Amino acid sequence: MMEKMLMKSFAFLVIAASVAPAVQAQLPPASPVLTPEETLLVVSGEGQSRRVPDVAMFSAGVVTQGKTGGEALAANATRMDDVVKALKRAGIADRDIQTSALSLQPQYSNPEQEAQIRARMTREPYVAPVTPQPPRIIGYEARNNVQVRVRKLGEMGRIIDTLVSAGANQVDGPSFTLDEPKATLDEARVEAVKEARSRAELYARAAGLRISRILSISEGGGYYPQPIFVTGRMAGAPPAPPPPPSPVAPGELTLGATVSVQFALTR
Repeated sequence: MMEKMLMKSFAFLVIAASVAPAVQAQLPPASPVLTPEETLLVVSGEGQSRRVPDVAMFSAGVVTQGKTGGEALAANATRMDDVVKALKRAGIADRDIQTSALSLQPQYSNPEQEAQIRARMTREPYVAPVTPQPPRIIGYEARNNVQVRVRKLGEMGRIIDTLVSAGANQVDGPSFTLDEPKATLDEARVEAVKEARSRAELYARAAGLRISRILSISEGGGYYPQPIFVTGRMAGAPPAPPPPPSPVAPGELTLGATVSVQFALTR
């Protein structure tokens, strides 16, 4: 009997030991420890850094219709192949061309709506059918889009016009960014910490206190408020680009960072 009790006790200790680390890992971080003379102050700071973007991203694709899914896909594949070849001839590297969407969707008829349109065109009274007719598939639509990264922004307008001439009938974008944003973000982080420190000193002076130490610093998300210019042509529109390239203005890019800082204040 004694041996069984010892075995059960040993098993309990083993289970408890294995569970303890998992429980500890789920505990929230410890609150900052303040001395009786200290007061906690939490402030946030925001920093920004501006640069002229050096990379543009846009989406280009082809939308085709057909009576069957195979017909729509075949037409789409032929035109999309021409678009990708045009991108490569324009100097876009393989690593900067990525398929972003490929879809095939049925197109449905709307008998009631068609009857209403027919009545308006013939000036005859519209009579709603006693038994509504269900929609039926009348064809298929295929879409294929690629995400394109342009590293020479001066070529952006010419590239877009070249794509439309090659058969692209859907162009969206561009959005602008930096190829190497780390240094710019670091500038924003330094500015955010300086602002948090300055704000903390202001509060401390107003309260008749001073900063004794920093307890913690946490970073929020950065952001990319950027202008987005849409240069697109709807499916079915004739590909007729103007003689000059489509104008594209990259403007200025702002990268930012926010920090939350805990300060200890004393007299």
